[in-house]
Amino acid sequence: MAAQTLRAAVQLRVFELVGEAPRRGDDIAAEAGTEPRHMTRLLRALAALGMLEHDSPGSYSTTPAGALLDPRHPHSLTSFVRVFTDPVAIRAWEHLDDSVRTGEVAFDGVFGTDFFSHLAQHPQLSAAFNAAMSQASGAAALALPHAYDFGRFRSVTDIGGGAGTVLAGILSVHPRLTGVVHDTVEGLAQAPATLHEHGLADRCALVAGDFFLAVPEGSDLYLIKSVLHDWSDDQAVTILRHCREVLPAGGRVLIVEPVLPESVGTDADGHALDGGITCLSDLNMLVNVGGRERTRQDFETVCRGARLSVTSVTPLTEAAPYCLIEAEAD
Repeated sequence: MAAQTLRAAVQLRVFELVGEAPRRGDDIAAEAGTEPRHMTRLLRALAALGMLEHDSPGSYSTTPAGALLDPRHPHSLTSFVRVFTDPVAIRAWEHLDDSVRTGEVAFDGVFGTDFFSHLAQHPQLSAAFNAAMSQASGAAALALPHAYDFGRFRSVTDIGGGAGTVLAGILSVHPRLTGVVHDTVEGLAQAPATLHEHGLADRCALVAGDFFLAVPEGSDLYLIKSVLHDWSDDQAVTILRHCREVLPAGGRVLIVEPVLPESVGTDADGHALDGGITCLSDLNMLVNVGGRERTRQDFETVCRGARLSVTSVTPLTEAAPYCLIEAEAD
């Protein structure tokens, strides 16, 4: 219910219409083209969810959390909310029990194809998904360049790098580095605009391809963010093996993903330490794409299958729940 409340607010441009100053609900309703009494019900629910402040009778303002759903915000998550509350993203969840029972990917049965093939067949949805992934990578793009010693490398290839958001963040902070974004043609669709925006077109190449077949040669650091969790262990080993095959002496593979705890820890109030997001994401991988979130031991296992050894696992504190998993050639 809460997720669909946010979806309706984004569709009706509520946070964009409220802006930075308190506004009356009647005015918001008029600009959104809605019935005032029912807009008031929506605004009240958004206030109850902590997305708006109910300043005075009939007047509302945006909270810091709500501001993230204004498309004008520099760290907006509007596209993320649109995609992950869309029926395409949530219909498979109706069959979670079946996936738990059988291990089958529910999405494939519901839509008659796998998730990424479905995206390729629907360009508008694919563009929205790319935008959502770029927004979801925003915090990592800000934190990652300062959380790892990129200065000892000369070139970084971002495997499955999509719009190039994370690599652009790294190259902007480390001007001696060059880079490559490697993804499918559909995945790279927004990357030229990202590189142009950051003035990086001359330092970063775009290489279309399939990481299940090969990855580009020539870098001494291979970055894999939010990719392995989309795939089974065997498929993850294949991706990592291709990185291992082109890794030069002294090179590294840097995986950026959440790491499941061996046991679910809770805070003093009994809440999961990461709000439960990693465990819920694990179920999302099960029903929608057939992948999984992994423990440290799981990462060590898939890396070992690719003749890589995990050298460190470090929480990316400024972009929780991500961790940096560094691996080197055996």
